Amino acid sequence: MPKNKGKGGKNRKRGKNEADDEKRELVFKEDGQEYAQVLRMLGNGRCEATCIDGTKRLCHIRGKMHKKVWIAAGDIILVGLRDYQDDKADVILKYMPDEARLLKAYGELPENIRLNEGIAGGMDEEDDNAGDDYIEFEDEDIDKI
Repeated sequence: MPKNKGKGGKNRKRGKNEADDEKRELVFKEDGQEYAQVLRMLGNGRCEATCIDGTKRLCHIRGKMHKKVWIAAGDIILVGLRDYQDDKADVILKYMPDEARLLKAYGELPENIRLNEGIAGGMDEEDDNAGDDYIEFEDEDIDKI
């Protein structure tokens, strides 16, 4: 029977969340960095993202974020551009939805970027126009079809 030499199992790792809920300072891009929106996750710690400058890049999630910060399609991220490979980049930071809204308000993100606000936001606007989809036909119109 093997000896247990570690400090615990998967439950010890599961409990470590490091309090990401607290407010953090908003990080702006520097030279060699760019804002991007995730198009799709590819697996193996990689994702495909469209940068603000218009190019589509293959992004690698750095080890510090891997399995700690979950990135999904539609998220706004900060990527570090590579000098030697223009079509690849490294994910430096994932912005929370409220931080992404602040970036858009400050003019860092263009207006045509659609922020993924999830279920809480964005759905209220659609509920107001829900009655517009209903079309009422009269009996005469049905007979013509």
